[in-house]
Amino acid sequence: MRYKQLMVAATVALATAGVAACGSSNDNGGGGGTTTSGGGGKKIALLLPETKTTRYEAKDRPLFTAKVKALCPDCTILYSNASQDASKQQQQAEAAITNGADVLVLDAVDVKSVGAIIQHANQRKIPVIAYDRLISDAKIDYYVSFDNVLQGRIQAKTLVDDLGPAAAGKSIVMVNGAPTDPSAGDYKKGAHEVLDKSGIKIAKEYDTPDWSPDKAQRQMEQAITALGKNGFVGVYSANDGMASGIIAAMKSAGIKPASKPTTGGDSEAAAIQRILTGEQYSTIYLAIKKQAETSAELAVNAANGKPAPAGLVNAKVDNGSLQVPSVLLSPIAVTKDNIKDTVIKDGFLTPGEICTGPYAAACTQAGIG
Repeated sequence: MRYKQLMVAATVALATAGVAACGSSNDNGGGGGTTTSGGGGKKIALLLPETKTTRYEAKDRPLFTAKVKALCPDCTILYSNASQDASKQQQQAEAAITNGADVLVLDAVDVKSVGAIIQHANQRKIPVIAYDRLISDAKIDYYVSFDNVLQGRIQAKTLVDDLGPAAAGKSIVMVNGAPTDPSAGDYKKGAHEVLDKSGIKIAKEYDTPDWSPDKAQRQMEQAITALGKNGFVGVYSANDGMASGIIAAMKSAGIKPASKPTTGGDSEAAAIQRILTGEQYSTIYLAIKKQAETSAELAVNAANGKPAPAGLVNAKVDNGSLQVPSVLLSPIAVTKDNIKDTVIKDGFLTPGEICTGPYAAACTQAGIG
């Protein structure tokens, strides 16, 4: 038995050495994820939560990776996506630590279940950067996100302003994000601060597990059944993925989505297309490029035992355990009127990504081309 154990250990060691020497990419599923190696530098683990929200794979991961490589060509990126599975993320984080990660950039699937990850990282003196979602009651080194309460206020205000004074006393449906995501709670808090004093009634309100578009669609179907086609005047949706499900439910019920303004968030390409054609009223532009690149700067410095670059940290956020040095970015409301001056101007999306097929005419009308 002892001989067999030694042989297994030697095989694993040789395999690991081979990957590091070749600097190749390796996808081992739910374990360590993908390793992108640039040589013998520090190892930076990026742990993202899910794929249903398209931003993570389409924007956050490539932007973060590109910035790390620009700052530290010899750094290795240990990448994993947990596919909305907290247990899987636990395994991925442990694998990253075992593989020698010098810093963890963690967007938690469930912030209440990552205590063991943080504790292990602390024991190994590995800095932890909470990405997008604040991790409470734990020793983390940095937090990079947006002013989430402000985002909720902005989302709600765009809806209230579009509905106008005539909506006083009328009803809307409110579809919030995942109850395991503290950002969703912040959006919800900010939105209620606006909606509760607007004179508009919230006839149905849901919290949506996993930010799932499919679950949001079923919730909206339930709301339509309960309220009737004319029993609500608009929908507050916390993000674009859920808005897609909400709009699908309205279409299935014979409701023209343009007649019931719906909010969103994340500025997904599909959401911008819906806004151009009037199916969705608004979204939120989060400067994800800045978020990802800021996190990469912090990660490279932390991995090398250096403090944050001067002037980068702009806030401290109480996570119940300490005042966490933070970078908080400002969200921006996007409607048809300012698509060109926001997501297009900043290069977050290109006309080629949006102005396809049936959306070409709408792009031309909006001055995008």
